[in-house]
Amino acid sequence: MDLDYVLRIPWNTSECRGYHNPSNTTQISSNSSSPSTGRSRCCQTLLSLYDWVKKLGPSTALDSSCKTDLTDLTSCDACVAAGFQVQTDLIGIDGNKSHSTDCFYFAILYAAGIVNEFGPESNGAVSCIFGLSNSSSKHSSKRHSAFVFGLVGAGVAVLLMSIFLGLYLWWNTKYRKRSDMGEEEMESRPRQPTTVAIWYKIQELEKATDNFSPKNFIGRGGFGMVYKGMLSDGTVVAVKKIIESDIQGNAEFCNEVEIISNLKHRNLVPLRGCCVTENGGPGESERYLVYDYMPNGNLDDHLFPVGKSGNSPLTWPQRKSIIMDVAKGLAYLHYGVKPAIYHRDIKATNILLDSDMRARVADFGLAKQSQEGQSHLTTRVAGTHGYLAPEYALYGQLTEKSDVYSFGVVVLEIMCGRKALDLSSGPPHAILITDWAWSLVKAGKIDKVLDSSLLNDDGDSSTANPKSIMERFVLVGILCAHVMVALRPTILDALKMLEGDIEVPAIPDRPTPLGHPSFSRGDNNIFSISPALSVLQLHSGHA
Repeated sequence: MDLDYVLRIPWNTSECRGYHNPSNTTQISSNSSSPSTGRSRCCQTLLSLYDWVKKLGPSTALDSSCKTDLTDLTSCDACVAAGFQVQTDLIGIDGNKSHSTDCFYFAILYAAGIVNEFGPESNGAVSCIFGLSNSSSKHSSKRHSAFVFGLVGAGVAVLLMSIFLGLYLWWNTKYRKRSDMGEEEMESRPRQPTTVAIWYKIQELEKATDNFSPKNFIGRGGFGMVYKGMLSDGTVVAVKKIIESDIQGNAEFCNEVEIISNLKHRNLVPLRGCCVTENGGPGESERYLVYDYMPNGNLDDHLFPVGKSGNSPLTWPQRKSIIMDVAKGLAYLHYGVKPAIYHRDIKATNILLDSDMRARVADFGLAKQSQEGQSHLTTRVAGTHGYLAPEYALYGQLTEKSDVYSFGVVVLEIMCGRKALDLSSGPPHAILITDWAWSLVKAGKIDKVLDSSLLNDDGDSSTANPKSIMERFVLVGILCAHVMVALRPTILDALKMLEGDIEVPAIPDRPTPLGHPSFSRGDNNIFSISPALSVLQLHSGHA
């Protein structure tokens, strides 16, 4: 076997000594089978460039040593040394020394075809990486270069094709899994004959929200993140990705959606439908709810604007309309459906405003159906501190009066322009709006409770807001948010008081305020009386 044309052989040639060249038409035919043999076997299961990067990382010694012109002897020596180093690394990972030749073949193909900026047919790559001589005739050199270029090019093409094929298979498998739930289980499950819910495919929601792009992010609620989207028919929707929920199985989730989607009222945010997709292993699902989009955001954005939101203070007619709308929405949930539904998380961020600034109650993911009108005991308290009724926060006792308490807090926020929980002085001195308003009213200073923007008395009675009606709304809010459950009105009675159909009773005394230091356990934290009261959920995004 004539190896005179080889300047440097970077691999063990002992196996080639007894090789008989089948043809003398080319000088390099005796060496042409080695790369093929290397490709037929595996070095650390390397089959593609993706595998190479996965095993060795995006940068190796070859990337820095074999990139330049290798006709220079110093550069060539550095490249060859890097090849042996990478070969050693591959063998160390592989653990099988019999694959050393295979690993080196892969290394030189990578160095010549991927790393070297002059390409595999350059003089440096031919003489240094492949160890072929450039001293033969011009015709022979061209044939050598063509062979090497074709060999390396074919290897690179195979690598690229493997990468694209792998990406395609991964993408196809992922989306097939994610669509299984939407197309098979969701379609095959029995539905209520009166349901109006739409079962969306995940591809529809991803297209509508531009793959849940951050630019379409609206806000984060108590149990999910909300994105703005546009369906294929041009309908603008709000898509909520559920993060956590009391609902365990997908069947229970779908039943809940069917119940909620059938609730139709002017003051409720309509639920259009849902989507459930498989995500990874069995039992791992992603759930989405699709609502009508409310263009004017939530009530909290208008009561407590952050930065340059552009929201002007709400007028008295707007505040009155919002309070009445919320009361009517709650009255429908408590008395308009059987069994009654308790919302459990009435707060400013869960009251959305449509294009006409009419209020709609949102976030029914926490809604709970009553047990024949009786109180419901739960081990998991859902809601937001400052709005939670004491009996629900402390003992998990849920009734319609729990929603009435939260409604009273919202009424006070609207009328006073203060947050439910004032933390401006720090947690040890936090003030509940219910305690603050009650104290002023009992002291005969009800005018101090009203938001200053509502007191526009400029001497002209024709433009002044009706102070007596505004004070009545404050009194109803205080009564609804009373600590004692028995002293709170039902939402229907509260609605009649707001409308002036029945008189507002005298505001009764309250027990020790919830914010009083006597509730402390000695750690200077007045909210340590219960785990339900110890975690403040003050995020003001969309719910």
